[in-house]
Amino acid sequence: MGLDFLADGGADFEHAITVTGFGRFHYMLLAICGLIYMDTAIGVTILSFVLPAAQCDLQMDSTSKGWLTASPMLGMVIGSYIWGCLADTKGRKIVLIATLLMDGIVGVVSSFVQYFWVFLIFRFFNGFAVTGAMGICFPYLGEFQPTKYRERVLCWMEMFWTVGVIVLPLIAWLIIPMDFTYESETFHFKSWNLFVALCALPSLMLGLWLFAFPESPKFLLECGETDAALEVFKWIYSRNTGADPDTYPVKCLQEKTKHQDKSTRSLKLLKRKDLKVLFTEIRDLTSALCKPPYLRNTVVACAIQFGLTSSYYTLMVWFPELFTRFEQFEHMNPGETTSVCIVSALPDNGTFFDPYGCEDTMIAPSVYLHTVYIGLACIPGSIILPIFVHKLGAKFFLIVSLVVSGAVTVGFYYVVNSMQNLVLSCVFEALTSLGISLVYCVIVDMFPTNLRVMAAALSLTMGRLGALVGNLVFGYLIDLACVIPIVLFAAFLFACGLLSFLLPRTGKETLE
Repeated sequence: MGLDFLADGGADFEHAITVTGFGRFHYMLLAICGLIYMDTAIGVTILSFVLPAAQCDLQMDSTSKGWLTASPMLGMVIGSYIWGCLADTKGRKIVLIATLLMDGIVGVVSSFVQYFWVFLIFRFFNGFAVTGAMGICFPYLGEFQPTKYRERVLCWMEMFWTVGVIVLPLIAWLIIPMDFTYESETFHFKSWNLFVALCALPSLMLGLWLFAFPESPKFLLECGETDAALEVFKWIYSRNTGADPDTYPVKCLQEKTKHQDKSTRSLKLLKRKDLKVLFTEIRDLTSALCKPPYLRNTVVACAIQFGLTSSYYTLMVWFPELFTRFEQFEHMNPGETTSVCIVSALPDNGTFFDPYGCEDTMIAPSVYLHTVYIGLACIPGSIILPIFVHKLGAKFFLIVSLVVSGAVTVGFYYVVNSMQNLVLSCVFEALTSLGISLVYCVIVDMFPTNLRVMAAALSLTMGRLGALVGNLVFGYLIDLACVIPIVLFAAFLFACGLLSFLLPRTGKETLE
């Protein structure tokens, strides 16, 4: 591309990012954004191993466990939109750093907590923080990519989620069974406390590492800060080529005719007057999402997130419990077959005598192993997706993953043993986790820069709301009428598959 291509007004974003090359910087950016996404995978699933290990120390019965699993989800519902609003007004990088440092600090402090309700409050704030990182890392990564590579790079993020799903049970398996205890009259610190603390450290390290990266140049251009954006392009060019930043061929950038008021980036959140300006900006951006031409995309994205996430998180929380109950049934009734509905209704005979499970807090090795298998099952999809996504499109893969996972959900009603349950669980996890990543990829293309993170955050809020509702419905109905939640979640997934046909084809146009 010659420099004579440039208009008098300067280079546009697509040309400016293309001439920086694609190299070392982009690989480092994918690494840190991928590790952030992997960290969020650990953050949202960590409680599945904390619950059985900490049930005696925190005196948790089944009801308490339900409250504890709901608290981070509630934090996510509230946090998603708040962080999204801030990222679309204050900047991607600074808000992403804030979410990571908050998640890390709260996680480490929570590992020293001695009382259930205090621990529950800390997990609420963990959910509040981790959802911000999850919603912002995709737009932040996507806004540094030329159109040619954007969809493929975003799809590699699914591999990092897969690694997180595999790594978490391995870390838990290594640490939780350790005979490690520090106790005094008023304080105890056991292996599960150490596990919680160690799982919080990556957030702190990633938050600090992110200081070495620039703000999104696409966001800076949207704010009218062309000089700052040009410096970022020069810096990327230098990292990719090894050349002097001053040799970057683009000397000026196109000014945005209508751009976000610069002042929103420098607002002081502690000043009442500045807060009023910020809330006005947030209200305007929100109303823009809820009006044409973005209204249809907003509704479709939110509906897909609600149906997909409610099915995914509810069934994933239930899988380890089903593994355990299938094994209990097969141990007591060797050679006999059973169904999901029969094992889900099995009572726990020890609950009356030992309400907090203090006689046996050991997690069976098979639970760790089955969780690893579920993560390994995601690897083929994580490799196939980035290779073929540019040819077939993210929309095609999203529709296939939703429709097939709906069929798999129906299949749960017909399983008769633990092996069939494990196989279907692996297929379900592989397809639905792929679907969740694909929704984020599509949203990056569907909305303009000034609305992108907020749109992702709004859909994420609906998704977490779906997870909250799904867990409540499933927990209430599984013993009363097992077939209803299975049919309900299958219907959700099929409906999401049909709604995906309404999504625009993405990955072919330059970002707005």
